[in-house]
Amino acid sequence: MKYLVQVARVLVGLLFIVSGFIKLNDPVGFSFKLEEYFSPPVLDLPFLEPYALAIALFVVVLEVILGVTLLLGYQRKLTLWTLLATIVFFTFLTLYSAVTGKVTDCGCFGDALKLTPWQSFYKDVALLVLILILMWGQKHINPLGSRLLRAGVTSAALLACILFANYVLNHLPWIDFRPYHIGASIPEGMKVPDDAPPPVYEYDWKFRIDGAEKIITTNGAYPQVDGEFIEVADTREIQAGYEPPIHDFTVEREGVDFAREILSRPQLLMVISYDLDKSYGPAFSELAKYTDSASALGYSVIGMSASSQEAVNELKATHGLDFPFYFTDQTTLKTIVRSNPGLLRLEEGVIRQKLHYNDLEELELHALTEAERYNLPLKKSLDSILELDQKYRAVMNTGDFSNWGLQMAIDSSNIAWIDSLMDVSGYPGKSQVGEETSRVAWYVIQHSNRIDDFLPRIEGAARTGELPFRLYAMMLDRQLMGQGEPQIYGTQGISFFTGTPREVDMIWPVSEPETVGERRREAGFDQPLEAYGKELFGPDFEYRAYSIEEAREMRAEQMNQQQNL
Repeated sequence: MKYLVQVARVLVGLLFIVSGFIKLNDPVGFSFKLEEYFSPPVLDLPFLEPYALAIALFVVVLEVILGVTLLLGYQRKLTLWTLLATIVFFTFLTLYSAVTGKVTDCGCFGDALKLTPWQSFYKDVALLVLILILMWGQKHINPLGSRLLRAGVTSAALLACILFANYVLNHLPWIDFRPYHIGASIPEGMKVPDDAPPPVYEYDWKFRIDGAEKIITTNGAYPQVDGEFIEVADTREIQAGYEPPIHDFTVEREGVDFAREILSRPQLLMVISYDLDKSYGPAFSELAKYTDSASALGYSVIGMSASSQEAVNELKATHGLDFPFYFTDQTTLKTIVRSNPGLLRLEEGVIRQKLHYNDLEELELHALTEAERYNLPLKKSLDSILELDQKYRAVMNTGDFSNWGLQMAIDSSNIAWIDSLMDVSGYPGKSQVGEETSRVAWYVIQHSNRIDDFLPRIEGAARTGELPFRLYAMMLDRQLMGQGEPQIYGTQGISFFTGTPREVDMIWPVSEPETVGERRREAGFDQPLEAYGKELFGPDFEYRAYSIEEAREMRAEQMNQQQNL
């Protein structure tokens, strides 16, 4: 019994110290876990949620101190009874999680070691047995050193815990166990290996066999039975598949995920606030100074939050923030950085710096060279594509169509190249290749017959500032005119040659023409339709708001004339 008690004493003491220290390293993360437990779907104790951080600090410091006092043999009875009460509570909690499945990770070792609820429960049962052994053989727990030494070491441990907690709360965790640590590549963390095991499911198939309903269970294959299939009664995951370290990272705007495009930017600053209402407001005014400087030096800057667009707009107006915000899941943002707000600096998706709002002065910025700012190989390739796109068009504009076939072959090759590029890395916008070159893919798509395929990507690039919005407006209008529908911004004109002496030059009909001027200004056009029409068709052009029915009729008449020729 004496030796068994000593072994149990060391195991329990060290485990409590290690477990407590890991959570003390990240008390904010542990408080998020407690908030999950306190939420209505789990324990339904929402009144405790505002005190989650205070409770988290108390629990983790208590764990460390209990481990220290057990190893020292200090306050033996108080230590053992507190250990017993603590482990009984934790055992109940992990059993509840395991049985209900409402919490998938107990947070016993923070992000350093993930345990399933059942693993956590078995661990707590083992600890409970060890603590009961200590209770039974407590007479063998001999104190170490003098009473003054034990009190001094315990006090020193408590002071160290307080100082350490104060540091990590006002900065960031000393050790980062999360997949978003400095040096981590977010794109690489999202990849699933080709040989990764898939999940295994069990299916209950309901059949009617000989007039009776029967359930046949398989691991996915359709049962080979003689009977009438009714339905799949139930599906269960019996073995989880591979889950990449980063599996819930999105950067959304208006329902579209731009994570791939944004993570490919050579130099990027992310301002992160999981909840603007719970953030430290004054920090945003200070952040604005750094983000403005970063933009001036050539960095791409975005914000990420789970708050509403109204809250974002109010924040930007209040603190003068001049960069776009994207929506990301709150849990993901909490995981990325334990600061609200916090700041990340990335290079092509690799995290180079992660800062608490108290440490913004540590942000490393410098004037970016062209090579640092852009993807130069991609930029050169796109510039070459633009030369090919325009190779014979200037001649054709003079009426010489002898090289039309050659230009069509070039266009076909160009659109295939752009398609492959965008399939891998999204739209090549100004953050990757600069303002001028960002338009190359747009030109190629505009000259193709595949506008419908690419328009959502063009819209996304325009709404995120990677492409001038007016170019998206022009492509949208071109698509609508091609479909015989009214355009939105009035950017497309057409000339009808109907075989009569009079040629008809027309701005294709516009939806809600009474407000088109306002829409044009918002999209970046500085001319009213009348002036734009004269630029398209010459100084004698007079704008007339044709109806869509008139335009369709003239188009049909011209097509008939062309077929008769």
